[in-house]
Amino acid sequence: MDPALLKDREAFKKRAVAVPVVENRKRETTPKDVKKRPAIPSKSFEPPPPKDPFRYKSVSGTGNSFSVLAKIVKYMKTRHLEGETHELSLDEILDETSQMDVGTRQKTWLEQEALKSNPKIEVTEDGKYKFRPPYNIRDRRSLFKLLEKHDQRGLGGILLDDIRESMAHVDVVLKKLEDSVLYVTRPTDKKVVLFYNDKSVQLNVDEYLQKVLRSVATDGVDDAKIEEYLKKRGIHSMQDNGSKKVNPILKRKRAAPKKARQYKRHNEHLGDVLQEYNEG
Repeated sequence: MDPALLKDREAFKKRAVAVPVVENRKRETTPKDVKKRPAIPSKSFEPPPPKDPFRYKSVSGTGNSFSVLAKIVKYMKTRHLEGETHELSLDEILDETSQMDVGTRQKTWLEQEALKSNPKIEVTEDGKYKFRPPYNIRDRRSLFKLLEKHDQRGLGGILLDDIRESMAHVDVVLKKLEDSVLYVTRPTDKKVVLFYNDKSVQLNVDEYLQKVLRSVATDGVDDAKIEEYLKKRGIHSMQDNGSKKVNPILKRKRAAPKKARQYKRHNEHLGDVLQEYNEG
């Protein structure tokens, strides 16, 4: 080996030994030095709320509970229109509607809430059920009396849909009534309303006068313009001669007349003793 390299090697060793070495020892940690971490609150386990057996959305079983109810109401309406008006128990209804696979929770919901609160189902005293029609009518005579009663009491008309829901063979019955019924179609929902046709209040108007009245166009003309038009041609329109209402804001109450103020008099019992001394 080259003697120069050996010499440099020895010199390097000497320098390395001469340089002090600082040893970095790990500091022993004490319990005081340990930073306490904030405790993470553990989430308490909350059990899910119990299902309400009287709510159709939470009822478990075969099929939707609401569809079961709709099927029952439809069946009860059909049998009512067919003339079967006797009451049925819930088991009999489920049997006749082929829904015997309904669970216990669904039956409880039907008995305790659904059928009791349904406006189309009536619950009898013995706990059975029957259909509740809008009107208690069954034939032509009862329908005629119902329309006449509404007219006399000023209750207005009756929807044709309600009549169809109350009795069967409505078209045949209405055909027999003929001129005793007036039909009016509502412009809002296009539903037909039936009114009693009271012939005793009808007026016979000449056909020529009817044509004249129908030929006059009054679209966009108010009552004031019509009255002015009639006055120009010497025709006086009907006037409202009823009592006029006075605006309570403009009407002022008359002030009550002021009473003379009365002063309290003292020592009236000494009137005969007191004397007056005039200046002499």
